[in-house]
Amino acid sequence: MPGLIGKKIGMTSVYSAEGKNIPCTVIEAGPCVVTQIKTIDTDGYEALQLAFDEKKEKRTTKALDGHFKKANTTPKKKLVEFSEFEAEYKLGDAVTVDIFEESAYVDVSGISKGKGFQGVVKRHGFGGVGGATHGQHNRLRAPGSIGAASYPARVFKGMRMAGRTGGDTVKVQNLQVLKVIPENNLLLVKGSLPGSKGSYVIIEK
Repeated sequence: MPGLIGKKIGMTSVYSAEGKNIPCTVIEAGPCVVTQIKTIDTDGYEALQLAFDEKKEKRTTKALDGHFKKANTTPKKKLVEFSEFEAEYKLGDAVTVDIFEESAYVDVSGISKGKGFQGVVKRHGFGGVGGATHGQHNRLRAPGSIGAASYPARVFKGMRMAGRTGGDTVKVQNLQVLKVIPENNLLLVKGSLPGSKGSYVIIEK
């Protein structure tokens, strides 16, 4: 699907024509530079590689530096491939937030906030063992029994237990575009998005 790379700025709210206060997320969407055009003849599929966010040249590898120079652009931090663009683009062209329309719906994916090592109540939504009236002293948030007896004498793979939480790729679908501000490369999308402020997001039409 066609789209753009963006950066999550933060959340705010806007008023609709009916006077409703709608929570929304502000995204700095583009401008993205076309750094590679993939074709069926050379790569086996058609796609556009877009690059976003400036990067220092001294922190760029020689191979990537040459890749960006082919597109006649400065080094960028984030590279993502998109397909099925309606318009024709050439190497080095800029793709801006203008590809989105107000009231349209988009899918946004990003890396969710990392929460470190968490127990089963926070990680999986367990209710805890028993209740406060059953003599539970310090076991309210424990997972309880996790296996059977002498058979199968092991814990099955995929058992929901404590562990590292967050830091996963999460996609939120069908978010309404409330406002497009092309002069500032901003996109206002209804609702919340995965990730912390300043994190990269991928917006798809």
